[in-house]
Amino acid sequence: MFTLAELEDARRRIHAIFPPTPQYCWPLLCERLDTEVWTKHENHTPTGAFKVRGGLIHAERLAKENLAPRGMISATRGNHGQSLAFAGKRFGIPVTIVVPHGNSSEKNAAMRALGATLLEHGEDFDAARSHAMELAEAKDLWFAPSFGRDLVLGVATWALELFRAAGDLDTLYVPIGLGSGICGAVMARDLLGMKTEIVGVQSAAAPAYARSVQEGAVVTLSSADTKADGLAVRTPDPDALDIIRRGVARIVTVTDADIATAVRAYWTDTHNLAEGAGAAPLAAAMGEKAMLAGKRVGMPLCGGNIDLALFERWILS
Repeated sequence: MFTLAELEDARRRIHAIFPPTPQYCWPLLCERLDTEVWTKHENHTPTGAFKVRGGLIHAERLAKENLAPRGMISATRGNHGQSLAFAGKRFGIPVTIVVPHGNSSEKNAAMRALGATLLEHGEDFDAARSHAMELAEAKDLWFAPSFGRDLVLGVATWALELFRAAGDLDTLYVPIGLGSGICGAVMARDLLGMKTEIVGVQSAAAPAYARSVQEGAVVTLSSADTKADGLAVRTPDPDALDIIRRGVARIVTVTDADIATAVRAYWTDTHNLAEGAGAAPLAAAMGEKAMLAGKRVGMPLCGGNIDLALFERWILS
């Protein structure tokens, strides 16, 4: 999809806007999993999630090539929208974001604060995305997908930073929403010539990629009923599915209860706030603890944008 030189260039362009996020080997997390664990803190980006890396690369290209004179539009449960709003403001591109009804009020407020025009439509991400695509055509707006070359190129820089800092890892757990985060990790690993086993993590209530890999074709689910909104995708992206099938060792699923336990673990062991998707890799690793003895393990805490009410409910449950 891209070369190591392109990935290094994307990293430099992103670091001109914000510094690399840290990766720490937290002692209490290592004790919890009884192995060496490296956490990549994407919750420390300017938007609190990894998506902003791809949004910046995409918006920069749109501005340079004048591809979105009337603005761009997309759909999100929150982090992709914040990414585009942040990047659009920086590069002078108006941004409209469609969210499903009942979306996180705090993520909605963050997108508006970053300058996005917010519209509500549908009951889930897939319905919001269909409406955004219709509006793009009707209003001559650039539709910014949640998965695409620019996005994967930018997002892959999180994995490049982690691999450069932590070296060879035996296993890397990565959550799967629509797929840019894990596909970026696959691309970075392969370009660096590493042998790290990459394990995808999905919600047990939204296992679209797990089902699609099993069936050998795109499988659309009837629902994606999870509180981990970054994982609530019903229809996989075909290009992402192809990369995942070729580059991911396996996909494991975790329940909302597993994720809540991991959110609590991050808080008690590191005092970092994790949203549902951000805690999912830790939930998966905790479930596979017996397999990890003696291994070097990595995972992104890919976002910390959790509503206070949900955080309180999960922490105190």
